[in-house]
Amino acid sequence: MAIPAATDTTLSSRDKILDTAEPLFARFGFAGVGLREVADRVGMGKSSLFHHFPSKVQLYVAVMERVFQEFDARLEAEAQGESSPIDQLHAWTSASVRMLAEHPHWAALLLRSIIEGEVITEEDSERIDRLYEQIVNRVSEALQSGIAAGMLRTVSIPHTIQTFIGMTIFHFASGELGEDLVGASVYEPTQVEAQLAHIRDYIEFGLRSSPSAAC
Repeated sequence: MAIPAATDTTLSSRDKILDTAEPLFARFGFAGVGLREVADRVGMGKSSLFHHFPSKVQLYVAVMERVFQEFDARLEAEAQGESSPIDQLHAWTSASVRMLAEHPHWAALLLRSIIEGEVITEEDSERIDRLYEQIVNRVSEALQSGIAAGMLRTVSIPHTIQTFIGMTIFHFASGELGEDLVGASVYEPTQVEAQLAHIRDYIEFGLRSSPSAAC
């Protein structure tokens, strides 16, 4: 499938570069993308691209940082007003699924960022790491609060977070495997709703201490 170049004239040059690079990094990974290709797709010279991003690493970091920032902002907004740890988990997982469904490149990009973490130096990755840790800590604290309050079963928090990652990021990054398993594209609206229901059931019947009290 061809990846179109960014054409929206209302976007800044920097945004056009990021919008173009995002699906390329998602599909081909860090090593499979060249700055010349990005510049050509944006419709600018390589020297102009260097003005915004002097290296491919800096471009990759900027792409990932933007995704994590949008992801974190959406999670924070969705959980506002939710005081119950269980309601927070429902709000965050629902927001995650809907965001990944709305942005088809994000899941593969996030999965690749885990696998290809070694391409970014420690100094370059600090901002991304902080955003990632902020998201993980948010979920971890809700799980800890739920367990302490007796609302959730005593479960391994790291393993539970891994499970959430699998049900959200990996699910939408699974490509042909996921399509073969569910019998349709995981991005189809009916399949998105089915995955939301699956995650709700996991929280209500797998994590809640008293499933019979589920809403």
